[in-house]
Amino acid sequence: QVQLVESGGGLVQAGGSLRLSCAASGRTLNPYAMGWFRQAPGKEREFVASISWSGSSTYYADSVKGRFTISRDNAKNTVYLQMNRLKPEDTAVYYCTAGILGSSRWHSSDYWGQGTQVTVSS
Repeated sequence: QVQLVESGGGLVQAGGSLRLSCAASGRTLNPYAMGWFRQAPGKEREFVASISWSGSSTYYADSVKGRFTISRDNAKNTVYLQMNRLKPEDTAVYYCTAGILGSSRWHSSDYWGQGTQVTVSS
């Protein structure tokens, strides 16, 4: 079993930055790919970014490409999402997930965190 705990969310003005962290416990993240998803009120959960186990492959939703950066530190069992130039439409609950990339940017999830709220004011 893997437990995922997100942190780093909060309230920020448009144009600002936040760095989300997702710490895993229970067992190593090897060989899981890691991903970030988000869900805004009244909307479905959507893919944001993913990273392979080695960190050599990363994928982004078009809406965040060039603004967000996903990274991981396997020694610390932690994955990060650096979010820059935030927009009000980035407001959502952000979820960390461990799973499989497959042949696309995300195939399936085995574990989910509880989420962290990100609110971007205009």
